[in-house]
Amino acid sequence: MQVKTGRWARIATVGQAHWFFGNLYEAVVDVPRLVGERSPGLLERGSPARYFIPAAPVTIASTAVALASGWRDGGDRRAIVTAAAGTAAATGITVHLVRSVNLTLLKEQPDRIRREELAKKWHRANLARLALLIVVRFAFRRATADRR
Repeated sequence: MQVKTGRWARIATVGQAHWFFGNLYEAVVDVPRLVGERSPGLLERGSPARYFIPAAPVTIASTAVALASGWRDGGDRRAIVTAAAGTAAATGITVHLVRSVNLTLLKEQPDRIRREELAKKWHRANLARLALLIVVRFAFRRATADRR
């Protein structure tokens, strides 16, 4: 079975853009503050989980398929490894933030000081995640250049 790498690369590109711009938007509007000021609930209106949960599996899977296909086809190994490692690291940051910040804000109602601490933690980690996603984008583009 031949994998249609171009299609997977295009799907991954859309998913990566969603991931990057979604997190950039969250930083600009200060989502940790907004989430902390509303009533708790994981999937309630205003929860970031509502717009990231559907896209995450497709983004990760399509990125993995496109990179694996590029590896098998003799693509730029450094770009493939960079894109894969960056995706894994950005995913790790996301998991860490969901567990340590988002769930606390969505399930509990921490006091103002705790909300501010959580927001600072979120913004620092989100900045690192955004930087990683930029690196991923350029590496992924190079890794899939002849397959789009």
